[in-house]
Amino acid sequence: MISKLDLNIDPKALGKVAVLMGGDSSEREVSLTMSGPGVLAALLHGGVDAHAFNPAERGLHELKAEGFDRCFIALHGRHGEDGTVQGALELLGIPYTGSGVMASSIAMDKIMTKRLWLADGLATPRYVKLKKDQISRERCMAIPDELGLPIFVKPPHEGSTIGISKVMGYSQMQDAVQLAAQYDDEILCEEFIDGPELTCPILGEGDQAFALPVMQIEAEGGNYDYQNKYFTSTTRYSTGTLSEEKEAEVRALVLAAYQSLGCRGWGRGDVMLRKSDNKPFLLEMNTSPGMTSHSLVPMSAKAAGISYEQLCLWLLSQARLDGKA
Repeated sequence: MISKLDLNIDPKALGKVAVLMGGDSSEREVSLTMSGPGVLAALLHGGVDAHAFNPAERGLHELKAEGFDRCFIALHGRHGEDGTVQGALELLGIPYTGSGVMASSIAMDKIMTKRLWLADGLATPRYVKLKKDQISRERCMAIPDELGLPIFVKPPHEGSTIGISKVMGYSQMQDAVQLAAQYDDEILCEEFIDGPELTCPILGEGDQAFALPVMQIEAEGGNYDYQNKYFTSTTRYSTGTLSEEKEAEVRALVLAAYQSLGCRGWGRGDVMLRKSDNKPFLLEMNTSPGMTSHSLVPMSAKAAGISYEQLCLWLLSQARLDGKA
C-alpha cells in the first residue's frame, strides 16, 4: 500500500503553510484542540514552515497578505468542508488540501450525495427528505410506515453525528425531527441498516485513487456518537475483520463513491454491512476527516504502513486548486 505513495517529499518545497483549524462550525472544538494541533505538530516535525490559522479569528485575505503558499484544511463541518473555504482559497489562488469546491459542497449534503450515488447505481439506505414546513406530527408519524423501524433522523449538512437520533418507535419521531431541525432547514430520515459499521479511507484522485484498509467500528452500546468518536477510549477499531472478498468489495464500493462525487486528495466513506445478507450500504463521504488520536484515517493508514507524519506531509504535497495539476 505504501508503495502507491511518493513519500520522498522535500518539506522546504512546500513553502509557507497555514494549517486552518477552528472555524465557526459545531465541530470547531475538535478541529481547534485535536485535529489542527495534531497536523501542525506533524508538519513542523517534518520540517515544514507551518503555522496555525483560525478563520474564525482572522480574515482569509491575511493568508495572501502574509505570503502563505498553501493550506492544510483541518477544519470540520460547515465553512470548513462544505466548499465555502475552498471557494475563498480558489479566489485567493492558494492551493489547499482535499476536495475542490463542488465535491466538497456535494459531499457535505447527505441528501444530494445519496441522489448522485443512486444515479450511479451505488447502494445507500432508503430515505425520506423533510423540510421545516413539513414536520407536522401527521407527516412525521407516516415515515416509519415508509422506511420501517428503527430509523435514523439527521440534519443532512452536519457531521460527527451532530443532531442525529436513532428512532425506535413512532412516539420518538417528532422529537427526533425537531432536534435535527435545530441544525438544518432540511431533515434526512434514513432507513436503518442492521449490521457492522465500517469505514474506508481513500487517497488520491481519479483513476489513481486507492482505498486504505477497511476499519470496523464497535462503540459501547452500539452508539458511535460525538462523545464516543472523540472523547472516550472504549470504542474499538479494528482492521482485517472481513474476508478478502468482502474487504475488496467494500473498498471498491467506497472508491466508486469517492469518484462519483469527484473527490480528490483524501476522503473517508462510511458504510453499514447488512448482517442479513452481508450487503454493504454507503452512508456518507467525509472530505475533511478527523486527524485526532481517535481518528479513523490515521489508524487505517498506519495499518497500511503509513505514519501520521507521512500522511500529513503527503496530503499537503497534494494541495492544489480546481482545474490545476
